[in-house]
Amino acid sequence: MSDAFIVCSNLSFSWPDDTPVFQDLSLSVPGGRTGLVAPNGAGKSTLLKLIAGELPPGGGSITVDGVLGYLPQSLPLTGDLTVAQVLGIAPILTAIEAVESGDVDENHFTTIGADWDIEERTRAQLDRLGLGELDFTRRLDTLSGGQVVSLGLAARLLARADVLLLDEPTNNLDLEARHKLYDVLEDWTGCLLLVSHDRALLDRMNRIAELDGGEIRFYGGNFTDYDTAVRAEREIAQKNIRNAEQNVKREKREMQQARERAGRRAGNAARNLGNAGLPKIFAGTMKRNAQESAGKANETHAARVSAAKARLDQAERALRDEQKISLDLPDTNVPAGRTVFLGEGLHVRHGDRALFAGDGVDLAIRGPERIALTGPNGSGKSTLLRVLSGELEPEGGRIKRAEGRVAYLSQRLDLLDPDRTVADNLAGFAPAIPPAQRMNLLARFLFRGSRVELPVGALSGGERLRATLACVLFAEPAPQLLLLDEPTNNLDLVSVGQLESALNAYQGAFVVVSHDERFLAEIKVERRLRLADGRLVETAAPESR
Repeated sequence: MSDAFIVCSNLSFSWPDDTPVFQDLSLSVPGGRTGLVAPNGAGKSTLLKLIAGELPPGGGSITVDGVLGYLPQSLPLTGDLTVAQVLGIAPILTAIEAVESGDVDENHFTTIGADWDIEERTRAQLDRLGLGELDFTRRLDTLSGGQVVSLGLAARLLARADVLLLDEPTNNLDLEARHKLYDVLEDWTGCLLLVSHDRALLDRMNRIAELDGGEIRFYGGNFTDYDTAVRAEREIAQKNIRNAEQNVKREKREMQQARERAGRRAGNAARNLGNAGLPKIFAGTMKRNAQESAGKANETHAARVSAAKARLDQAERALRDEQKISLDLPDTNVPAGRTVFLGEGLHVRHGDRALFAGDGVDLAIRGPERIALTGPNGSGKSTLLRVLSGELEPEGGRIKRAEGRVAYLSQRLDLLDPDRTVADNLAGFAPAIPPAQRMNLLARFLFRGSRVELPVGALSGGERLRATLACVLFAEPAPQLLLLDEPTNNLDLVSVGQLESALNAYQGAFVVVSHDERFLAEIKVERRLRLADGRLVETAAPESR
């Protein structure tokens, strides 16, 4: 394992409007593979940009030992660049070609340096990432989003980076490309800091760093180990809360009992003093002493109650906020066996290319099936969803749809009006639901208080997905077929869990395009279709790797 590392000391950063992101954040990332997890908006991408030098810190220091490679979520590349230019090898290839043609200019040798084998090394690296057939002169705008991501990673590896920062590298990658990425990173011997919601990738990490509330905690082991530790912490915290609540009740009860005993003693003492015929001054002294004693006892019990409440408050703060969507969607029920969609011999063209081969695609969807649609990038999965939704009419074939609404959530999550609030959007989709009931419904989707009055355009990716789901699932009439295109892209792990919760409550049929096997397992997909080379075929679940 490499000795490369990252050290951040007392790091501070705020946005231009003075909204703080980090204040005095310190962390040390050793060699090996570290997965960074956090809710959306906690600052994961911002932290990577600070370490990469893309953003200047407001305070503190950052030390990176070794050559750094940074792969952001969106690569700042233009479409007219060639593969060789993205890889950073274009000048070397040009110099080698010139020397081989007889040009012995010293500048060529300086450019080449020790990289005479650059083409062989590059081909080997591209082949490991599934890009072995790419021509070095091919333009970037002819590649898929997944190919661009893999190409960006290849460029960082070719630069012999010691420290690698990767921000959601599996977004836009199909299943085959994901597994190639997994294999490459498992062989990585430098210092890797990776932001991802891909649980299969996080399970290949040596440790997990959790960023929350401006603080960072490290957990040894992979994501499954981290998840187990977090659940154990939650159980302990819940037990501590129950114990602390019992202590508060006991201390309050004992304080009340002590007050009642003091009251009875005071009443008895007053009667006894009167019966004893003692002088008034002596009787007054004894009464004051009794009152002072009762007061001290009351203060002692009050302090114990206060201490018990403080312990309860501390226990509640230690409890993680595990927000889960709670839904009951009886209106989405689809009778078993009912044909929701039937397509025969479907043909669609993309430019001059026919997406579906031979006699076209045949597809029958019956309620309440849970279907995963998989396949390589560019195979036509999103196009097929558009056909299912009615947004795109096929150029050939026959379609029959059952009565009932079809809801389509594209990758762009552009179904809602970004200028209207969450509450107003829901009112537009479900005008018959009374306002108070709509507020209760949004609370079940974790929109509470002022959050319901935020414009949709100001929401995070996870919040926008929740708002879209609320509008789609409770629209009138409720959808009997739900279509989702890569719904987990750009979601944090909490939001992915919330989506899983919502889909598990949904009782209609759905088709989801996803390469996230853990997600597909959690939503209990029961049927798998693979679209590749223009053909749609039934498949079994892939074996875990």
